[in-house]
Amino acid sequence: MNIKTLKNNANSLFLASIIAASVVLSGCGGGGGVQAKEADKASVNAVPVEVATASLNPVNASYNGTATLVTDHEAQVASKTSGVLVKLLVEEGSVVREGQLLAELDDSTPVAAVAQAEAQMHKADATFAYAEQSIQKQLISKREYDQANFDAQTQRAALQTAKLQLAYTRIMAPVSGVVAERSVKLGNLVQVNQSLFRIVNMDTLQAVLNVPERQLGILKAGQTVALEADALPGQEFAGYILRIAPVVDPTSGTFRVTCEFRDKSRTLKPGMFGRIDIVYDHRDEALTIPRSALIEEDGETAVFVVDTAPVKAPAADAGKSKDGDKSKVAAKDAAGKDAGKDGKAIVATTPGLVAHRKLVKIGYSDGDKVEIRSGLDAGTRVITVGRNAVRDGTAVQVLDTSTMVASRAGGDKA
Repeated sequence: MNIKTLKNNANSLFLASIIAASVVLSGCGGGGGVQAKEADKASVNAVPVEVATASLNPVNASYNGTATLVTDHEAQVASKTSGVLVKLLVEEGSVVREGQLLAELDDSTPVAAVAQAEAQMHKADATFAYAEQSIQKQLISKREYDQANFDAQTQRAALQTAKLQLAYTRIMAPVSGVVAERSVKLGNLVQVNQSLFRIVNMDTLQAVLNVPERQLGILKAGQTVALEADALPGQEFAGYILRIAPVVDPTSGTFRVTCEFRDKSRTLKPGMFGRIDIVYDHRDEALTIPRSALIEEDGETAVFVVDTAPVKAPAADAGKSKDGDKSKVAAKDAAGKDAGKDGKAIVATTPGLVAHRKLVKIGYSDGDKVEIRSGLDAGTRVITVGRNAVRDGTAVQVLDTSTMVASRAGGDKA
């Protein structure tokens, strides 16, 4: 053979193979091609969503509230007499004890008053002594004797008053604590009942919560609480419920819950704003899902779960089949089985995913976790992102969040 004859034979074989392949595909793929196109179309129209799996986790039942810290022991130190402030012994922030001297007023006038009262008392005592002798000798009347006795008692009382006014010139701490405020300066003329200092005891601090009345039967005195102050991020302080008001305010529908905190480090300060968490129940194994999966509509709580969509079998093409075997092949192809007994290729399809709406009954909430009491089983996948874009029966495409996180991390590094 020459070279030209060989080329012609090769071209003839190539064309024959193409024709044979076309015949095979036209014979076995009539229904499978249509199904593949429909699957591709469904895949393109599927809504991308992110899902989470319902699983068993520990969950706490708690009440959260906010309150301002106050001190239970606080005293306003006021002057009980008038005078010029001549000594100032403490400043704001000073730690003082009960009975400690804080300041002194000018005592020259009270000292003189005490001396005068002592003189008047001695005079009255002498007069009363003379009256006692005279009454025995019947030199004075009973009325004169009683008057002398009364004058002596009056002068003794006046002396006690003068000494008390002298003692008031020394300003003492009525309680132990820290000087939170000083309202007077050296040389100021202090008047009676004028506020000089404010002393607070920071060993125990309290926070008062106004709790809705539905919690009245749940919270109890002695339950532990946790406090996080806005001024101290990352720190948590333990306390307990000191007392609960026995009545509900009819105006607000709340009752008062007083919590107490003992911070030996004195890191907490009166006036700080804090968030208080009271845990009143705990469950070790509760079926939970993310809070973002919940849908609140018309007084009902629901979620969208992801299920596998059923695969539809392609219609049989009886016009192109001589013995009806093609309908059997298409049915077996839809079931995912190998129908190639006659050597023909079978087109396999992958079932899709759809969203179904399910009503659920929720229980406790703990952070971003919500307990599911009924409506779901462990392992069920619920839609967390994209749930507003789907309806019951909508085709969905589940995004691989782990791959997305990894790609984002790779992009950040790049």
